[in-house]
Amino acid sequence: MSYGTPESLDQIEAYYTHIRRGHPPTPEQLQNLKDRYEAIVGGFFPLRENTNKQVQALEERLNEKYPDTAFICYQGLKHAAPFIEDGVEQMVRDGLQEAVGVVLAPHYSVMSVGGYIKRAEEKAKELGLQMTFVRSYQLHPKLIEALTERVEESLAKFEGVGKDQVRVIFTAHSLPEKILEMRDPYPEQLLETAKAIAERAGLTNWQMGWQSAGQTGVPWLGPDILDILQTIKQEKQAENVLVCPIGFVSDHLEILYDLDIEAQQTARELGLHLERTPSLNTDPLYMEVLSDVVYAQTERD
Repeated sequence: MSYGTPESLDQIEAYYTHIRRGHPPTPEQLQNLKDRYEAIVGGFFPLRENTNKQVQALEERLNEKYPDTAFICYQGLKHAAPFIEDGVEQMVRDGLQEAVGVVLAPHYSVMSVGGYIKRAEEKAKELGLQMTFVRSYQLHPKLIEALTERVEESLAKFEGVGKDQVRVIFTAHSLPEKILEMRDPYPEQLLETAKAIAERAGLTNWQMGWQSAGQTGVPWLGPDILDILQTIKQEKQAENVLVCPIGFVSDHLEILYDLDIEAQQTARELGLHLERTPSLNTDPLYMEVLSDVVYAQTERD
């Protein structure tokens, strides 16, 4: 399961309306989102292609690794077709009786991964499909290995600069602050991932940050990455910054626009050297992570 994205510019309004629970965006909001998509790569929608490739790569890895079990991977998207319910219905139409659900996000929150699971669970129960779910995998050794490799490779881009002179910021999608009152595990799981990477890479100059907060009129988790960059400059904490978006597993709008364009522009204006670690996408180590957690779930059934 994944968030989903429109496949073309003419699908953006329907997509945005679905995100807003049936309330159409204003013309200004719609144009703003269109502008963001067009700014990244001329209107190309990478999340859909990346998700398709991840689904295919996971299916191939599962069947290579566990040849005694026939795995078929389906996808269900939160805000675009095929929707989560469509994926469950297709499995039933194809005659499957057992399924495992996994979200392309390592960290659990009742407001994110929990929402995906709830929708799939309800549809599976309605159709009589036996379905279990992977809830999180934030400390899987191969996930930490893949992310650490990216940090170490990206630090090499700061030529002549010591590791301790680069501020590493681990980021994830912000959520409304009310999850703190709910004792939601999301912030703690992200911190666990960040600490594990920092320990493995020998980082001493790092912090957590948030990005891509929604405009809903309620407080969201912070500090935001743009505010962090301002603070780093104002307090002369560092001149070199590496962003590692551990809450995301593929290139999409929150990476290619929010970080590569918006945060990069802010950094340039502040005179900071900003780099970003590459996304996991179909990295073999990430496919190993997903195949491990999916197969482990079948063993628990």
